[in-house]
Amino acid sequence: MKILKGIHHVTAITSSAEKIYEFFTYTLGLRLVKKTINQDDINTYHLFFADDKGSAGTDMTFFDFQGISKAKFGTNEISRTGFRVPNDKALEYWLKRFNHYNVKHTEIKTLFGKKVIYFNDFDDQRYILFSDENNTGIESGTPWLNGPVPNEFAITGLGPIFLTVSNFDTMDLMLSKILGMTKKETEGQFTLYEMGTGGNGASVIVEKNLILPNAVQGFGGVHHVAFRVEDRSELEYWQKKFAEFRAPNSGLVDRFYFESLYTRLYPNILFELATEGPGFIDDQEPYETLGEMLALPPRFRDRRDYVESVVRPINTKRSDKTFKKEYF
Repeated sequence: MKILKGIHHVTAITSSAEKIYEFFTYTLGLRLVKKTINQDDINTYHLFFADDKGSAGTDMTFFDFQGISKAKFGTNEISRTGFRVPNDKALEYWLKRFNHYNVKHTEIKTLFGKKVIYFNDFDDQRYILFSDENNTGIESGTPWLNGPVPNEFAITGLGPIFLTVSNFDTMDLMLSKILGMTKKETEGQFTLYEMGTGGNGASVIVEKNLILPNAVQGFGGVHHVAFRVEDRSELEYWQKKFAEFRAPNSGLVDRFYFESLYTRLYPNILFELATEGPGFIDDQEPYETLGEMLALPPRFRDRRDYVESVVRPINTKRSDKTFKKEYF
């Protein structure tokens, strides 16, 4: 049996591509590794923020759909995105950083034995920092070496992803029987599941909630979560497995930076499986200038003039800047 390796990426919706670029770059210290378009809606930006090299398992991406309403939080949604920092000391640094930049946050709390900080952005998008102190399992990425956050405290990748659901038994079946995750433990209303070798980078936390109304997708909410697979042959394996369970799926989709398979195993929640590569360092952009140009997958490149005429420009050049590491 094939197993999922961990979290690949999370894609969310923002009210402003410009503001999310500022927040992720200057406040969170994550690197914009690709500035491209939504391949299904070229009027919409698709921004990829990740570790220093754009490694799988480290990137959170954003759409800025024009005219969309604010998300209404509730049940039956991907409700919070986790990030990883190296240790408990790093969380103490982030308390000071969040205070400095006026980021809404909690104090340090504990969840499943890990120290955490909950925080929100300007859209009220919901996040959580997990300490990797004593963490085992899938390795994290590399800090953005030229970014503003000291390397020893920096975010290195994605952590546990939160799902809020009204039908816990159905979600448990989907995660355990179809996706092959392991139920580890329950703490209050939260249940922890792990994939592959486990750990913060390979975890899903399910919250049972029978009170809230159904969530409504919009800016400030998550669009989908992707899990890691090795290559196309593994995607084909999962496509066959979904067919065996009569689970609807998209078929294989080539996103150029990785290949994907989408499915809605549970109402209102979109899961994606995505390959480890080929990645973001490609024929258009070397490592040194990742995310600075409007990058286009091959099928759009002969239409660059048109695409650039409908997508407003955003200045994301950072290779000519020197970020001072900020200590508080």
